[in-house]
Amino acid sequence: MNASFNWLREFVDFDLSPAELRTLLTQRATTVDDVLPLRSDLSEIVVGRVLEAGRHPNADHLWVTKVDAGGGSLFDVVCGAPNVEAGRVYPFARVGAILPGGVKIEKRKIRGATSEGMLCSARELGLGTDHEGILALDTDAAPGTPLLQAMSVGDTRLVIDVMPSRPDLLSHEGIAREIAAAIGARLRAPKIARDRKGSTPGKATKGAAIPVTVEDRDGCPRYAGVRIDGVAVGPSPRWLAEKIEAVGGRSINNVVDATNYMLHGFGQPMHAFDADRIGGAKIIVRRAVQNEPIVTLDGVTRKLDHSMTVIADAERAQAIAGVIGGEGSEVSDSTTSIFLEVASFDPKRVRATRIKLGVSTDASYRFERGVDPEAIPRLLDYAAKMIIAVAGGAITGDVEDVKHERPAPPPVRLRVSRAALLLGDPIDSDEIKRLLKSVGFDLKQRSRGVFDVTSPSWRSDVTGEAEVIEEIARLYGYDRFSSDIRPFRPSRVPDDPMYLAVQRAQRACVESGLLEARPMPFVGASAGSKLRVRNPLAEDEAWLRPRVLDTLAKRIEYNFSHMQRDIRLFEIGTVFEPDGANELPREQMHLGIVVTGARRPPHFTDPSPPDWDEWDAKGLAESVVASLCEDVRLDAEDTGQNLLWTVKSRGKAIGVVRELEVDSPPWAGRVWGIEIDVGAATESAHRGKRYAAVPSMPAIDVDLALVVPDSTPASEVERVIRGSAGDLLESVGVFDEFRGSGVPSGFRSLAWRLTFRHAERTLRDREIQGRTARILSNLESELGIKPRSN
Repeated sequence: MNASFNWLREFVDFDLSPAELRTLLTQRATTVDDVLPLRSDLSEIVVGRVLEAGRHPNADHLWVTKVDAGGGSLFDVVCGAPNVEAGRVYPFARVGAILPGGVKIEKRKIRGATSEGMLCSARELGLGTDHEGILALDTDAAPGTPLLQAMSVGDTRLVIDVMPSRPDLLSHEGIAREIAAAIGARLRAPKIARDRKGSTPGKATKGAAIPVTVEDRDGCPRYAGVRIDGVAVGPSPRWLAEKIEAVGGRSINNVVDATNYMLHGFGQPMHAFDADRIGGAKIIVRRAVQNEPIVTLDGVTRKLDHSMTVIADAERAQAIAGVIGGEGSEVSDSTTSIFLEVASFDPKRVRATRIKLGVSTDASYRFERGVDPEAIPRLLDYAAKMIIAVAGGAITGDVEDVKHERPAPPPVRLRVSRAALLLGDPIDSDEIKRLLKSVGFDLKQRSRGVFDVTSPSWRSDVTGEAEVIEEIARLYGYDRFSSDIRPFRPSRVPDDPMYLAVQRAQRACVESGLLEARPMPFVGASAGSKLRVRNPLAEDEAWLRPRVLDTLAKRIEYNFSHMQRDIRLFEIGTVFEPDGANELPREQMHLGIVVTGARRPPHFTDPSPPDWDEWDAKGLAESVVASLCEDVRLDAEDTGQNLLWTVKSRGKAIGVVRELEVDSPPWAGRVWGIEIDVGAATESAHRGKRYAAVPSMPAIDVDLALVVPDSTPASEVERVIRGSAGDLLESVGVFDEFRGSGVPSGFRSLAWRLTFRHAERTLRDREIQGRTARILSNLESELGIKPRSN
């Protein structure tokens, strides 16, 4: 949503700067992504302070000045304006700057004096017609400050990110309502500047109106319209064109611009038909006939189906309800009579139609989120007055307003005690009433501390007590709540095993130097998913993912495309697989990790750290999975393709570690992925933290050099060692691998270090010797492994 700063000030009086307004809206209502001055042609103009001003030695009508334009430099400037004064500030263009008219400022000599810039007049900057003197500025801004920052010059565009639940903010009126509530001002409708003579819109002239029949009541709850005769279609007045251009639109003509003014100004899409091109002089709102054709305003012929609502005349469809108008009744320069439509359409129907036809408009964007049906009479009257003001004409006949009454939603019960519980801080009942009434809510006291709250017609999103309390919180100010409020988790109790497992996994990943990613759980058809989304956000990602690594791999490719090589990401999210017994898929919580590039940041002691390898990935998996469950082991698998380990806990497979195939540039490193089924891991989860005293008895280390076949994984050797060593074994690990002289081909020498310790006494030699002998005997009998002889 683009909003004009100057246009907002026509709805409500405020003294905030664009930057201050951005802060207010972001804190209270919705995020303002950007603030863009529309006079970018003044971006090179700065504030300059004249330090000295004296007569030119060779010309009576010129002045020689010294100008401070910031940065510690002073500029000699020759000026012909009679109003230049030392100590005042003026717009200054340095050498090389380009003025709005395209003139480039150059260093030159004027009557023997060097001029290194230009002090500018209002006309030279496009800010007025005065050219007799330079523009004196009333500002405290320091020299060198950009003019666009020092003063309000031209309009400013606010780029606002409006959430789908707040369609009321898709208009200047809706945003101004929030501003008015915040500063205690009054909201108003801007006055209409009359540019043409016309009769008063409230008094209809004699003649036949265009009757309206609504057959599709579900698709169109309310439809209103009025006929205006005697209009003269032509260019819009400058004030109207500027409004449309300020929000990024293009001025078309006075009638169309007036309807676009209503869309952006009040959030109500409108459509103007050429009344003389409406067949049978009647409007019928109905379902489309199967395969009914219509040529829309973009010149495309579209085939409709019976699920769509159309605005038709006695002969054919003239517009697709809520989406786009038709070419057959388009307003043109020859139009003298129009039928102005203002309606509300079923949001679900509009969205389904828009998706089927593959066309999106500013109108459909608002209709599919919902417009305020109660505002239709007021806005139709305002729009008719505006069209008559800018295009002339007069209303013919009565206003048509077909409304199908629907039961009003019941009021929401609001408990002040419940608000205090959810928000953490109690808010006084009178303050709650003041806050909610400031944005249009109606409150009636049911009992002590309990209110019946009725939402305004433009806030259909507020239907429950929690949503009302959310309104109270944002209006009260999130920054006013205590910083030590305990988090409220209504969806999952804190001691839920899955919740605890996710918390442990997140903590372990962060401690390992990983960054959390939150991609959408959708993938392309190549990912092998069997679950297609009916209404995908994007056709190239229309399937539910079967693995978390599928979406993380896309994040790796995205980072590669932005020249980022060192990447370490994790995600804990849902994966999906078909459930034969149910229509809905079965969902499981998985942990995914991807790493590539350097294993640690460069340092002057190690400017080129090595890349992640398979052992780093394996070790990372062991470390993270240990936070989820016990008895973790990784078994190597021979897949014939990429290196793969199966992660097991108590003999049950719970995940994999493997190398990922991604679209990699030549400079990228190998990519490693880890995926763990968090639900399966929680079945072996820790029952609680275990603590042990620091050992006080000495340990005994035993080193074993074993000749191991290449086909036998080290994990199998470790399994036999641990199973044979008994309860005195404290730790075991490989500290050396050797291939070469003295080791047969197809074998390798693995050196193991075994640490034995008793918690309460010193070990005896015969205890260690007996255990060592048993280990060697079992290794030979089970795996055919013998100790290395040399």
